[in-house]
Amino acid sequence: MMRYRTRLLAGFFCFMLTCNGFSASSISWDMESFEPDMKNIPSLQNGFKLYTNYCLGCHSLKYQRYERTADDLLIPHDLLEEHLIFSDQKKGDLMTTAMDPVKAKAWFGAPPPDLTMVARARDSEWVYNYLKTFYVDESRPFGVNNKVFENVGMPNVLMELQGIQRLNCASDIEDCRELIVEAGSGIMSQDEFDNAIYDLTNFLHYVGDPSQEQRRSLGVWVLAFLAFLGIFTYLLNREYWKDVH
Repeated sequence: MMRYRTRLLAGFFCFMLTCNGFSASSISWDMESFEPDMKNIPSLQNGFKLYTNYCLGCHSLKYQRYERTADDLLIPHDLLEEHLIFSDQKKGDLMTTAMDPVKAKAWFGAPPPDLTMVARARDSEWVYNYLKTFYVDESRPFGVNNKVFENVGMPNVLMELQGIQRLNCASDIEDCRELIVEAGSGIMSQDEFDNAIYDLTNFLHYVGDPSQEQRRSLGVWVLAFLAFLGIFTYLLNREYWKDVH
């Protein structure tokens, strides 16, 4: 039951990523660059694990199947079913949530949206920075705010990983650009947390277009074929017209 509640709260975190994130007013922040790496299988595997533990309690990936994800990320099916599927779903099912939309609307004001396309709708760099820039703000209903989206209406459910992050500014809080994590307040070091958020964002980038690596690989062969066809066509044309010239 405790594990389910943790996943439910974590799913609410991802819900607010798209619902309140889209409606909140943005403030200026020096965004850290993010470069996805679809060939980094360990990163994608860890991102998948983080998503199923912290987001899937509320948020579906209704255009993605467990089995397809496992095959793409080289995860054995027995490990998938044992560690990454928490409901009675089968490995061939779509990654949907068990949350009742009617109850979700009563709890949150709207059903948690599907996150399949969030990295494409918002850009992976935005997602990466958003996840990293929560800070303590006692004036907010959940006690936190966000530097990428001001007045965010969600809790920071990754606080146990990151620790307690605060603004480090004596004055001019609105334009403050320094965030500091209290030492020892999280179970991860700063580098470990940064890597975890990278992996989660990398996974969401993959989910937005899971066939991109296959498409790029196929594109190389298509271009090679067209180049060969062009050479063949040129030689054939020259052979046909040699007597005329």
